[in-house]
Amino acid sequence: MRRDRDDPRQSRGTLPGLDPRRLVRLMEESITACELDLSGLVVLTEAATGPYMVTPILAAMAGATRVHALTRTTRYGSAEEVEAQTLAVASLAGVAQRIDVTTHKTEEIVASADIVTNSGHVRPIDASMIGWMKTAAVIPLMYEAWELRPGDLDLAACHERGILVAGTNERHPAVDVFGYLGVMAIKLLLDAGVAVYDSMILLLCDNPFAPFIVRGLEGAGARVTLQSALSEDDRGNFDAVVVAIQPGAEAVLGAQALPVLSRWPGVVVAQFWGDIDRGALEGAGIPFWPSTPPDPGHMGVLPSQVGPEPIVRLQAGGLKVGQLLTRSRSAVDTDGFEEGGFVQLVPPGSS
Repeated sequence: MRRDRDDPRQSRGTLPGLDPRRLVRLMEESITACELDLSGLVVLTEAATGPYMVTPILAAMAGATRVHALTRTTRYGSAEEVEAQTLAVASLAGVAQRIDVTTHKTEEIVASADIVTNSGHVRPIDASMIGWMKTAAVIPLMYEAWELRPGDLDLAACHERGILVAGTNERHPAVDVFGYLGVMAIKLLLDAGVAVYDSMILLLCDNPFAPFIVRGLEGAGARVTLQSALSEDDRGNFDAVVVAIQPGAEAVLGAQALPVLSRWPGVVVAQFWGDIDRGALEGAGIPFWPSTPPDPGHMGVLPSQVGPEPIVRLQAGGLKVGQLLTRSRSAVDTDGFEEGGFVQLVPPGSS
């Protein structure tokens, strides 16, 4: 599930649900559920704000010998603040001594890592960085393989050096991040001023998110129509159109949709995933949410906005992929992993 790392509403750790004691408990539960064991391994990942502070702490709690956590100052917090937040929670978990928070991605650090997570502050994982990595190193994408976005990492360079890359099965019972998609859609609509209950919702979705979003919205009392794209034949009187279409080179909803959207006075276009043409919608008087556009290809609602639970589960699952790739290279090289397991192999021809 693609998302931004940082959320300005949660970057300062002000929400009660981000109480460090609760975070440590949630991490312990996810480590147990995933049977996460990184003992003897060196991990290179990121240190970020809000719930995403948990990644290096999870790795250390799972037994990693050393965790290098790259960070930088962003609009959500300074590098110094990120380091202080990370080490404070790590201290509570008793693992601060094995975490190194740094702003420098050096050849020495990269070369020492057994697992390199495809996380925001670690990117770009380009040919130069891949050239620093040991050939036995592995890269967990930290999201599902089909969500791989051009520019995230140089797959050709990885293949050339024999470095394994794989995605996380977010639907694995021990991870179950997709289970939060419906809650995220409800959050998006409530923030937009749509009550969800008894609302008529048109969900445009062309990917595996669909059944999870439908289940969540219908569970909250919405009347949901699911389609893979907007159609000129669409009728009804929808309160909102939830866009959850895999991003492409062009906006997934723009000027071509205006004749259909204009049939439904005041309909709200809610951007879950997939870029929308805000200029075209605004020009036609069609309201949309969120008002501030996410970065291209990113989600309009973050899993961290509904609590730290999906982030803890996702990061634990991604680290589990790193564990399995590291421990079972021969299995990956030959037969792969069983369907329904933690690991999703990257399809041939991916970016």
